[in-house]
Amino acid sequence: MNDFVAPPIDWAAVSPVLIVLAAGVLGVLLEAFVPEKARRTTQLTLTLAALAGSLVAVGLLWDRVQENALSVVGGSYLLTPFGLGVQAVIGVCALLGVLVVAERTTTGQDAFAPAAAAVPGTAYEDETRRAGLQQTEIYPLLLFSTGGMLLFPATDDLIVMFVALEVLSLPLYVLCATARRRRLLSQEAAFKYFVLGAFASALFVFGIALVYGFAGTVRLQGVVQVLADPSVSPLGSMPALVVVGLLLVLSGLLFKIGAAPLHAWTPDVYQGAPTPITGFMAACTKAAAMGALVRVLFTLANGLDPATRHDVEVALWAVAILTMLIGTVVGAVQTDVKRLLAYSAIAHAGFLLVGVVGMDEAGSRAVLFYLLAYGLASVGAFAVVTLVRERTVSGDDTGDGATGTVPDDGVVLGEATRLAQWAGLGRKAPWLTAAFSLFLLSMAGIPLTAGFVAKFGVFSAAVEAGAWPLALLGVLASAVSVFFYVRVIVLMVLTPPPGGEQGTAPAGVASSGTTARDQQGGGTATVTGAATRTLVSRTVVTVVGSRGPAAFAIAVCAVGVLLLGILPAGALDLVGQAAQFRP
Repeated sequence: MNDFVAPPIDWAAVSPVLIVLAAGVLGVLLEAFVPEKARRTTQLTLTLAALAGSLVAVGLLWDRVQENALSVVGGSYLLTPFGLGVQAVIGVCALLGVLVVAERTTTGQDAFAPAAAAVPGTAYEDETRRAGLQQTEIYPLLLFSTGGMLLFPATDDLIVMFVALEVLSLPLYVLCATARRRRLLSQEAAFKYFVLGAFASALFVFGIALVYGFAGTVRLQGVVQVLADPSVSPLGSMPALVVVGLLLVLSGLLFKIGAAPLHAWTPDVYQGAPTPITGFMAACTKAAAMGALVRVLFTLANGLDPATRHDVEVALWAVAILTMLIGTVVGAVQTDVKRLLAYSAIAHAGFLLVGVVGMDEAGSRAVLFYLLAYGLASVGAFAVVTLVRERTVSGDDTGDGATGTVPDDGVVLGEATRLAQWAGLGRKAPWLTAAFSLFLLSMAGIPLTAGFVAKFGVFSAAVEAGAWPLALLGVLASAVSVFFYVRVIVLMVLTPPPGGEQGTAPAGVASSGTTARDQQGGGTATVTGAATRTLVSRTVVTVVGSRGPAAFAIAVCAVGVLLLGILPAGALDLVGQAAQFRP
């Protein structure tokens, strides 16, 4: 006789996660049954609808969760106001990030390789490109990753949290290897992310094992009960087990937010991954991991004795200081835009940790607002990067100093990520330059932007917790970071492009009847005639037009950054409600 009784499940409580994951499963089926011509439109519509539906579900649950946290299956899914607030931030950033992913620009191409599994440089890859194949599998992968992110901060069970960690991570490992251009760099980034991510996951699992050995349970509230009454567990008299386990679990979470010394993957992955995926990771992954970190840290801190809690705070101080130091100092010498934004993300991870050292309600409130402000600026900044491209043009030198211009050959290459290539960009695309400058100023924490309110919040939370020296170091690090943000703005607005164009590279001299090969563009041309002529192929910087999605995402992010900086009261009230009940 089977005595099993199925536990009652509040399906409404888990609806934000279920909508996204169910859409991901449906997206996999669509790949098999929908005709190829309609597949991209169908997948994009499904993805946007699922993310919008998840946000609607979050809104419908808001008032209900304010009254009492919703527990499903004994805490395997425990939705608190803070967890719901993190889900809202993830939903907004994911929706904007998918718009950037969907951008195909006026070139008619998106950022993804037609066959990600093809070996770079092979005939098969060329054939898939000529055939116009599209990677529509990226949309189900994005949905699965987003579903894992939504689950990550909404569970009281460390095993479920680990499952959520893998669900959000595995699709990202694949997505990082799908760049249309610079294929080897993209695959290298994915491999580094996978190897280091597996190492961080191992630390997380080992930490769970130690916590379970101490408390006999993997539920956070159960661990707190054992800390309060050690006699209920055979190993309850060994608090060192839970402290070491907690530090290992936090190490796995610190890896995901890019905190030092587990930050080494961030610059390489941000640079090599497709730029839309980089923006998606920078905003959404950081929000999910930070939400889970706050949940674990704040919950277990309630059961730690003062001496043990002090030891954990010292560890957080050390990580925060090291993270801010590396992010600001190393970021100041970067010459690649994506690597600069990567070190900026590292520095922001340090600023977030400054806000949580007190492990109190003020810290959770400040972290929520910071995640929203940084997410909008990050998605917007990487959306701008996707539109600034390299392009090959041709000209010829007759040998007597006169140069003739050949019509543009129309070959648009990958993103122009070298900082020197951004010189004079303000003259080519003033509105795009203004938006990118706004995002950088927000990251720098300049007044009247969302970044200023966010940094003021985390530093104030640290001061209220008595960690004013750490807040002071954070202010100094933020002041240093202003240098490399403003440097980019000055380069775009006040610095003229050298020689009028970027990256001019003569191909060489070709005599009558010979062929000159472009060293950068790879093009060839045959020159005829008695006189010696030089065919010059060069790479210049161009701003490709958006077909709508990326431009809309940039506009929304810019408006959001301004409104949160000028009129932050409404958003602060919402995050205040989310922080009323600490996880």
